[in-house]
Amino acid sequence: MTSFQSTLGEEEGIADELAASQREISIAEFFEKNKHMLGFDSGARGLVTAVKEAVDNALDACEEAGIPPDIYVEIREAGDYYRLVVEDNGPGITREQLPKVFGKLLYGSRFHAREQSRGQQGIGISAAVLYSQLTSGKPAKITSRPKGESQAQYFELIIDTDSNEPEIKADEPTSWDRSHGTRIEVEMEANMRARAQLHDYIKHTAVVNPHARLELREPGTEEPLKFERGTDQLPAETSEIRPHPHGVELGTLIKMLESTESYSVSGFLQEEFTRVGKKTADKVLDAFRDRYFGREMAWATPDSLDAEAVVTAAVSGKGSDATETFAGRVAEALDSAGRLAHHELVRLVADAAETAQESTGKTFGDTVRANTVDAVWTGMTAARVDAAGRRVDADDDAEADDAESVLRAPLVALVDDATSSQKDDAVVTGLAERLAADVAGLDDSRHRLTRARLDRLVDDAADRMVEFDEVTFGDTARENVADALWTRMATVPDDVPNVSEVAGDRDTASSLLEAMRGTDILAPPTDCLAPITAELVEAGLRKEYDADFYAAATRDAEVHGGDPFIVEAGIAYGGDLPAEGQVDLLRFANRVPLVYQRGACATTDVVKSIGWRNYGLDQPGGSGMPNGPAVIMVHVASTNVPFTSESKDALANIPAIEDEIELAIREAARELKSYLNKRRSMQKRREKQDVLGRILPEMADKVSAVCGRDRPDIDGALARIMNNVSVEREYDEGAVRLVVENHSDRTEELDVTDIVSVEPADVPDDAEVVDLDGEWFVKWTPSVSGGDEAVLEYRVSDSDDAEFDVNVDGVETEKLTVNA
Repeated sequence: MTSFQSTLGEEEGIADELAASQREISIAEFFEKNKHMLGFDSGARGLVTAVKEAVDNALDACEEAGIPPDIYVEIREAGDYYRLVVEDNGPGITREQLPKVFGKLLYGSRFHAREQSRGQQGIGISAAVLYSQLTSGKPAKITSRPKGESQAQYFELIIDTDSNEPEIKADEPTSWDRSHGTRIEVEMEANMRARAQLHDYIKHTAVVNPHARLELREPGTEEPLKFERGTDQLPAETSEIRPHPHGVELGTLIKMLESTESYSVSGFLQEEFTRVGKKTADKVLDAFRDRYFGREMAWATPDSLDAEAVVTAAVSGKGSDATETFAGRVAEALDSAGRLAHHELVRLVADAAETAQESTGKTFGDTVRANTVDAVWTGMTAARVDAAGRRVDADDDAEADDAESVLRAPLVALVDDATSSQKDDAVVTGLAERLAADVAGLDDSRHRLTRARLDRLVDDAADRMVEFDEVTFGDTARENVADALWTRMATVPDDVPNVSEVAGDRDTASSLLEAMRGTDILAPPTDCLAPITAELVEAGLRKEYDADFYAAATRDAEVHGGDPFIVEAGIAYGGDLPAEGQVDLLRFANRVPLVYQRGACATTDVVKSIGWRNYGLDQPGGSGMPNGPAVIMVHVASTNVPFTSESKDALANIPAIEDEIELAIREAARELKSYLNKRRSMQKRREKQDVLGRILPEMADKVSAVCGRDRPDIDGALARIMNNVSVEREYDEGAVRLVVENHSDRTEELDVTDIVSVEPADVPDDAEVVDLDGEWFVKWTPSVSGGDEAVLEYRVSDSDDAEFDVNVDGVETEKLTVNA
């Protein structure tokens, strides 16, 4: 049966017909049909997304200008549509730039900048304009007044989706009561079904932006939702950084190589990347040489080699004295050199020649040096030389056998060290013999190999062991032998290709990329990031959540894909937080709340994977979201946040970022665990103290009745039983004595204030007196070790009118017994 595809070319002009239907798709036209990808998939979510994009832009603009943000959001019904207004007090936008900022997708200042910012793609606010015009048919109305300008500029515009360019409907100056800032007004088909998500977004934005003032007015409410500023401290200013070598991909590297002005690869590395100086560039180049040229095997000089005789035989026409001097220098250097690779032997011979020239006046040129290197290298690796240093004639097989015998001994020692003690001598010798034969048979007499070829050489030798000797030689043993050989080999000093040569060959560029990734390089600088800081994370939680306990943690910077990132976490617990149901998880990226797609977010996955029972929260089944009166907050700050989609609602599952999220959460959770353990301990202590408080008085009454004596004082006994700190006042004819006894096993620092209705006298130096409206406050701060006591003594006029009231801080109520 003839296929449809096989007949396509039979009809004349079909290719031209198909070509005529092809045309370029503008980005605006693409998102016009795929607006769900940007978060505008419904009227409810579209309204929240539009608010989010406008507020994020406003916050970024204010912070870049160093202005504490003051942002006003208003939503009101407009017939069948909703009108959204967002105003800020930022620096404003120039008349020339404003149409492109709001009327052109993929237009912005932050996409190419490697520094933390809320917006990165240049899509957000223009996507809101696009959604508005698609659903309502009305243009966006924008007013902006740059700081220092006498008047504002008013625009009405839509986006031409065919060209992705702004189509301006109005452009005129206008008056505005703000001295600087920007206002956008759009109408859209929407509804308020996502009111909860809208409130969450505004509230969570206030949590991670405590320096901002936010106000939301919406239909159906009389009073606006206001979030006042919690601090005047703006986020730290960020600085743009260059890309990091560990985060570059091959295509990007080739593009950078093609566009750089550097000629040398070393200069390219230092100019185009962060954290690369001369030393680091040299390390990368050495790693590149290993991959591009390979390393050379280094051998020790055999005891059988008479180096002076070999060199003397290789030199002619220099006279016996000069030749003897040169040969002696080479032999002396060989004795002290240990193992040598071919290029190291070349350098050794050159140094000896220079020294001999200085002492004899004879010139040892390139030919003599080359002959000497060949003769010595042959002696080191083949040893078919006679007593006079001349190579013995032999057939090829004999020469190969002799070379193998010379190389066998060092390879046996190397294989023996690299393999486990379970390998017997015969196995070690067998592998070494096969390796020696393979090395001796290399086309390159310098024994130069790349790591890939070395691995194949070891595998081939090991495979022959399995095939012919039926000896198992596993992957680990093979890798260990290859590692040992590679360590024995030396990096060559050959000049690396220049930038244009590397850029012009994909394999060469790939070798450079592997060298960059394989070199230890300092992590990127973190001045491109502006984390909230643990202090302000806690302040933001305190400002918006009435809880009993707060904890926060900020991790050190880490790197993923060349982009630095910092993870922060915070926890609020107890107080007015709902006791039933799951904890409230707040997710943030670059200070922006992530409202939707919680189940698809890496942050959620990490929270579910933690065993929360260990930290005092209920977790049915031992996994999943924990239950309890708690808020868990996670913030990821990065120069390039890895979102799962263009709507920027969820973090991708990147292992390096997930690890840091877990560590940050656990750091804050450990403080929660300590707090809950302490609270449970105090609860048990209260219960025990309540029981004793009921039993001891009854026992005292019984003892008094049985013994016929006065009822004993039980306060001191209760303090001793409970290992409490007791504070007791003794008063006798104007003499006041406050006794602090520490029955615990730890030192306690107390703040004791005795409030007296009459003026005290003879107050010791370690206390102070404050007169406040006819009452005197005697303040005392004793430090009392476990088992010790401290005494405060002073006097008052001996009068029945004297009244006392003591206040003690610094010790938990459950650990304190006061009888004063």
